[in-house]
Amino acid sequence: MTLPVILLPVGVDDAALDACLAALETATPAGTPVWLADDAQGGPRVQAVIEPWLARTQLQAEYTRRPRAIGESAHLEEMLRACGDADVAVLAPDALPLPGWLQHLCDCLARDASIATATPWSNAGETVAWPRAGELNPLPPDAARLARACAAMPLLHPELPSAVTHAVLIRGSARRRAGGLDTQSCASWYAALVDLSLRMSGLGWRNVLCDNAFVGRHAEGRPADGDMEVLGNRWPTWTARLAGFLMDDPLHAHRLQLQQLYEQAALPARQPDLFGDGDEPAAEAVP
Repeated sequence: MTLPVILLPVGVDDAALDACLAALETATPAGTPVWLADDAQGGPRVQAVIEPWLARTQLQAEYTRRPRAIGESAHLEEMLRACGDADVAVLAPDALPLPGWLQHLCDCLARDASIATATPWSNAGETVAWPRAGELNPLPPDAARLARACAAMPLLHPELPSAVTHAVLIRGSARRRAGGLDTQSCASWYAALVDLSLRMSGLGWRNVLCDNAFVGRHAEGRPADGDMEVLGNRWPTWTARLAGFLMDDPLHAHRLQLQQLYEQAALPARQPDLFGDGDEPAAEAVP
């Protein structure tokens, strides 16, 4: 199965990008196409991270940089349009994917033609945050163990209010029919993705959790100034629906099952820590 291109918008945090690229290299099959796109954001320190990584990566990576910034959502829409009708995975520049993440997302879309977006679990994933919903949970101390636990999860693909920005695989045909990102109204990727998700949902597609994939992140995505007002005016029930989902937590039992699988997962004595430098021993449980 051919894996989709990964779009990775380059940010300004060189340390976060360095960790992201290291995790991406470890967690993604060699030869997978990756497009690092810089909206005139990255300075010399970011360039110093990207250039040596491009020289040594086993991924099929390309890097582009705009001469002038056009804004987050406009830049991402430019990238998406360049990919045509293909399915595309968008990864946050501070994301930390676990092994198997992309294949699991692809399998999720392949199982059900009604799925428009597949979003993995995350420690900082709002509706898909683990182990506690709606919280900025600490990064998992034992990433390899968590990857094994995720792989054992039942594949229910529960529906979400919208996709989430830490990582999402978007079905190209659904994106095209919905009209792509509204870059005129939404400045941030956060708001543009919510709006796109809701438009695709209105056309009969689903935005779902990919039960067996996990992508960590240092912080949640955030809307730009004015973006929440745009969403509230266009989608009057959105805020209440999101709040209700977080309060009622329909994924509670699913989260508990992942917690139990993580606690039961048996690994060899020595495992590399995908989220750190490997110098410290991994903890045995999520706090």
